[in-house]
Amino acid sequence: MEREPDHVGRIMAQWARERPDLDVSPQGIIGRLHRLAERLRDELVSVYADFGLGEGDFDVMATLRRNGAPFELTPGELAAGTMVTSGAITKRVDRLVARGLVTRRVGEHDARGRVVALTDQGVHLIDRAFEAHMANEQRLVASLSDLERARLAHLLEVWGRALDV
Repeated sequence: MEREPDHVGRIMAQWARERPDLDVSPQGIIGRLHRLAERLRDELVSVYADFGLGEGDFDVMATLRRNGAPFELTPGELAAGTMVTSGAITKRVDRLVARGLVTRRVGEHDARGRVVALTDQGVHLIDRAFEAHMANEQRLVASLSDLERARLAHLLEVWGRALDV
């Protein structure tokens, strides 16, 4: 019994019919990854929202938390750890400071520098949010076997390195 093509498969079939001179097989990967990325983002963001966090808020807090006690970094280190601009970090930190989840203080060794740190309330919140996040990610990959997960993770790592991501 042959399965019906998915959305991307139907698009590929149309292009193959209209432009048989082109190899449209990359769409099978790129198109599906694009659609998956959009869906995964929606699924992840909904869990962050359960904790009153946006995607950027979660990212900043998780970066501080995973760096270990005392859960503090400079804005530059946060930008590097989250792969966003320092301007984006400033906006995110401002929101989190206003909520009492992080503090911003003058650096000990350089009065011009700043240090961002999780508050006790922030540590408690990100720990709960991260537990829910990991349960959600487990749910999202549950249809894949352990071997499929390992293979996919490896292939994505190889491809990411080749594209310098």
